[in-house]
Amino acid sequence: MRGKNTSFINWGLPVITVLSFLLVWQILVMQGFIPAKTLSTPLQVFETLIAKFSDTSPDGATLQQHILQSLKIALSGLMLGILVGTPLGLLMGWYKTVDRLVKPIFELIRPIPPIAWIPLTILWIGVGDFAKICIIFLSAFIPCVLNSQAGIRQTVPVLINMAKTFGASNFEIFYSIGVPSAIPMIFAGIRIALGNAWSTLVAAELLAANMGLGYMITMGRQFQRIDIIILGMMTIGLLGFIITTIFGKIEKIMMKGRV
Repeated sequence: MRGKNTSFINWGLPVITVLSFLLVWQILVMQGFIPAKTLSTPLQVFETLIAKFSDTSPDGATLQQHILQSLKIALSGLMLGILVGTPLGLLMGWYKTVDRLVKPIFELIRPIPPIAWIPLTILWIGVGDFAKICIIFLSAFIPCVLNSQAGIRQTVPVLINMAKTFGASNFEIFYSIGVPSAIPMIFAGIRIALGNAWSTLVAAELLAANMGLGYMITMGRQFQRIDIIILGMMTIGLLGFIITTIFGKIEKIMMKGRV
């Protein structure tokens, strides 16, 4: 009985909440409380969803083509941010020399929003997929550095001293004790980077894009297709939820294996 209640709370209540929200939304628009020209109904958005799997209007691509393009750009920038930011953060957190060398430049670029780099990115790189990847890379890079650095600095001193008594070198202590100790914070950084990368996607796809969910939303605005705009926004939200859920499962498996 308790298991059924838990299952209902975990799955039933969220479903009821979403359905109730959609129902209220549908009624408000149908009854004229919200003008139809400013907000499409959920049924209209659903009809557009079905049609967009085969219809390329008004933006020249199907929904799945937009999704694949956005995933390619977002995940490429995210992976690049993880691969560069995580090792750099670990080195900055462990080696004072590296921290002193990198910190002034890092602290200078850290407060700058990723979208503020768009004009320079266009001048330096031009427009295209690589320019978009660079913008998303910057959004993912910062949290990976910060969390990796903070994580390795939380290494228990007793473990470090114990390793030193057994004659371990500084580098051996770094990769055998420091890095494993930082794993929880590394995952926290990746989770933040994932959110940043996905939320930066729309801005990144303003760089002369011809495909992608951000481009689809932009074209919906130009053609005054509210249903296209909402479909693009909901698709971004749903994909973000799915990716975050998958990452959460991977994180649990990795942390369980660590324990």
